[in-house]
Amino acid sequence: MITDREKAAFEAGIKLGAIYHQFVGTPIARETAASVEAAIEQAVSLQPYVTKIRVRLNRDLMVSNRFGYSELAGKMFDVEITTTVGETVCRARLRLEDDYPMMEVVEIS
Repeated sequence: MITDREKAAFEAGIKLGAIYHQFVGTPIARETAASVEAAIEQAVSLQPYVTKIRVRLNRDLMVSNRFGYSELAGKMFDVEITTTVGETVCRARLRLEDDYPMMEVVEIS
């Protein structure tokens, strides 16, 4: 039997992984970053069990190519997501840690 705690953690992890793998490579510029952040938040918030999401992209890492844009890289993500299954709430995040985009469960209650 899978517990609500296990399911909440799984749902948070799978959604962070999907964000990472769906959006890496997206054309982006400092001027469009806010709309990309909002689009990711709106898309992910539609998914089951998501009760809160915040996406921030590190604009300092956005170095324009000769065509005036950058590509979204995993190192740019700073994401926090909350999933709720039954009475269990899981908060997880994706952020740069020691030059690597790490995903982790922050809290389960």
